[in-house]
Amino acid sequence: MLLVSLVLVLVVGLLGVVHWYVWRRLVRDVTVPGGPARRLGTVALIVLPLLSLGALTAGRAGVPFPLQQALAWPGFLWLALLLYVVLALVVGEAVRPLLLRALERRAAATAPGTAGAAAPAPVSAAPVRATAGAPAPSEAKEAPEASGASEAPASPGTDGADGTDGPDGAPASPGVAGPSRRLFVSRVVGGAAAAAALGTVGHGTYGVLRGPRVKRVTVPLAKLARGAHGYRIAVVSDIHLGPILGRAHTRRIVDAINATQPDIVAVVGDMVDGSVEDLGRAAEPLAELRARDGSFFVTGNHEYFSGAEEWVDHVRELGMRPLRNERVEIAGFDLAGVNDVAGENYGDGPDFAAALGDRDRARAAVLLAHQPVVIHDAVEHGVDLQLSGHTHGGQLWPGNFLAELANPTVAGLERYGDTQLYVSRGAGAWGPPVRVGAPSDITVVELASKQA
Repeated sequence: MLLVSLVLVLVVGLLGVVHWYVWRRLVRDVTVPGGPARRLGTVALIVLPLLSLGALTAGRAGVPFPLQQALAWPGFLWLALLLYVVLALVVGEAVRPLLLRALERRAAATAPGTAGAAAPAPVSAAPVRATAGAPAPSEAKEAPEASGASEAPASPGTDGADGTDGPDGAPASPGVAGPSRRLFVSRVVGGAAAAAALGTVGHGTYGVLRGPRVKRVTVPLAKLARGAHGYRIAVVSDIHLGPILGRAHTRRIVDAINATQPDIVAVVGDMVDGSVEDLGRAAEPLAELRARDGSFFVTGNHEYFSGAEEWVDHVRELGMRPLRNERVEIAGFDLAGVNDVAGENYGDGPDFAAALGDRDRARAAVLLAHQPVVIHDAVEHGVDLQLSGHTHGGQLWPGNFLAELANPTVAGLERYGDTQLYVSRGAGAWGPPVRVGAPSDITVVELASKQA
């Protein structure tokens, strides 16, 4: 408990520092003190992290589902924006001094009195003859003093035309009326960072809401019966129905799967982020999945956060068969499924001996397991192919590097001894409905017999 508290304090402290940094670069450095823009930016950077905290905790706190939905959109999208704003601003720290130096060189090259500037015309020593209507010499001497006395002082926060300092002490850019060079650079860098983050998150959100694309992968299995050559398994993981992704998201996935005309459908966990009461209607289109040999389901860690027993029962009502540490014989191979490792905290973890212990090892075995980390158990029990999800492929770059630290394979097909592991990036998204560098997918795995 103490360790969890320390981690929580560290995370909150880190988020506080990050938000202060964003406030400094995107609010303080680019706005006028006391102005409406600064007030609005400051309020936003207080409210947005509170919305994010609410979005992260509302589900487990039992908040009514409509309120969860209201918090989820701004709260989760802000987390994605925050990530890419910070990354862009960090890059901007390297660009900032280069821009300032370039502006200083330009100012030096165009300032009066520098090399290449025209020399002032010599002053004639000859006496000036007064003409009608012109002031006498004595009057001309007094005129500047009178004029200077009536001049209004330069308004604060502006620069003189001669390139004097702006409000923060930085020299003003010659020919630029108003902001100093430093303020100008802060606005350019901050604006570019905000635009880059908005564009990245906007494109990533469109990719999720558009729905997953279908991938096709051929996997040769040495022990696969000849009659099963070309057998197609539609693998879908991490649908993550919740306060953001709902019934329309499920409909897109079902339509995409049915269009591939698979032999079986394998739903490999993390189907939901919420209770059957809140998300039962959103899951209804899954009853329309069509496959020659049926649809199968194994639990993921998020099912255990959402009421695994209720969801397993509901999955049966939708026409899918849960594989809970068990297997079925398909023509030419065994199809097994194990509970997710998160179930160990609920007395419902994976049992490989029950699922695979007494089978005929001369037959090929395909295992459905949500998390790739159980691959070593699969190798030990003679599995030929394990189908998993869980990683989301990292979901938000550079999250793939963190995912690599916790998973043997983040996405795609890899071999471990005599066992192959295929990891799907998933069809949905957890938290922010955004993917960057890890597009969502449904994978049609086509089994190939080496005897064919």
